[in-house]
Amino acid sequence: MKRLLAFFAFFLACSLAVAQGRNLPDFADLAEKQGPAVVNISTTQTVRRGGQMSPFPFDENDPAFEFFRRFIPLPPGGTVPREFENKSLGSGFIISADGYILTNAHVVDGADEVTVRLTDKREFKAKIIGADKRTDVALIRIEAANLPVARLGDPQKLRPGEWVVAIGSPFGFENSVTAGIVSAKGRSLPQENYVPFIQTDVAINPGNSGGPLFNMNGEVVGINSQIYSRSGGYMGVSFAIPIDVAMEIQSQLRASGKVARGRLGVVIQEVSKELADSLGLAKPMGAVVNAVEKGGPADKAGLEPGDVILKFDGRPINASADLPRIVGATRPGTRALAQVWRKGGTREIPVVVGEMQEDKSAGRNVRPQRPTELAANRLGLVLSEPSPEQKRELKLAAGLIVDEIRSTAPRSDLRVGDVILAVISRGATTELKSVEQFNKLLQQFEKGSNVTLLIRRGELQTFITIKGINGSN
Repeated sequence: MKRLLAFFAFFLACSLAVAQGRNLPDFADLAEKQGPAVVNISTTQTVRRGGQMSPFPFDENDPAFEFFRRFIPLPPGGTVPREFENKSLGSGFIISADGYILTNAHVVDGADEVTVRLTDKREFKAKIIGADKRTDVALIRIEAANLPVARLGDPQKLRPGEWVVAIGSPFGFENSVTAGIVSAKGRSLPQENYVPFIQTDVAINPGNSGGPLFNMNGEVVGINSQIYSRSGGYMGVSFAIPIDVAMEIQSQLRASGKVARGRLGVVIQEVSKELADSLGLAKPMGAVVNAVEKGGPADKAGLEPGDVILKFDGRPINASADLPRIVGATRPGTRALAQVWRKGGTREIPVVVGEMQEDKSAGRNVRPQRPTELAANRLGLVLSEPSPEQKRELKLAAGLIVDEIRSTAPRSDLRVGDVILAVISRGATTELKSVEQFNKLLQQFEKGSNVTLLIRRGELQTFITIKGINGSN
């Protein structure tokens, strides 16, 4: 009887294992059918230096220099030549039978020569049609016909937890297949304001860049672009550019070789819980305007610092990162409506979208003079009123200069040299004209409450909330 029960248990375990195995996804058909549309891209760049260089990253007095000199062969003359070729690898995929290929801008950036290798071993020299560094999308073309073309899908239909597959050339190993799931959608990355990245845990390594991300229907839903890593290799966090964003970029690159983006001419920041309370918003949402460029589209439309943009062109702004994407995707010259929150109510403001130009360097931060008022206020700040010369130099109509931050001050992002322009409370904005006026305003706040300030730092304006105001002066 015991043997019969053991046999039955073993049979049941095997059946369950087989059943579970049948439920696991099979990527073989997808890789076989879609793999031929994926290409390997190698680039060559001629690097020219101003003089001869040592091949080792050590000074001649460093003990490691002698070790490397003995065991690593030196080039003729013992130095690196002034001119040498730098090679790199990446991936891409074919989007039209006549040779158009999508990849990352950083794969072909600065390349003197681009070579595309197909799965059937044919190689072609490619022409760079255009590249957009802001989205990291590039369009190249090879002279060929009747090429296999990747099928494109809808990234909007992706759901976190869904299986996805990457095909590319990590470390030069062509047509490597890796799989994982969608971790999140609409991710914002530092200095990447125009792409709502798809985050996955698909293994992506150097050489995968520019390769396609497939859904289980064998459709391209993204271009693998970046990884988050402390080691330089895969650590479980990868990011892909949604294919709909990439295709909009490539259509402009194909038509004109460049990308035209809309702009408003505003500086924005995220609406925190504390800032929402100060502005009278029911919940944190939208993008708060810190500064408006004089003469820019927003200024001409009548947008003001302190406005919270809730919708643009009918599309909701749930987080501040949404606004640059939506405005950037709007064609210059378009007339759009901006729904803003101002002084406790919403209003619709028509805006004619401008065209984004090349980035301008940030303005310098002028250091203020030493204060004459040495008493700290309830925020632990020593402030001074700008002199007429400082007002001219800093282009100020009002405001107070932060000259010292005492150890008793609550923790905040304030810095010495910042100019406090206004206090925001219950949806009202009060410009600061004098230290005495500011101190009287602070007396109205209860101990432990939060104070939201509009400050100027260099050429930029931003809102800062100081949490936990101290007792009276």
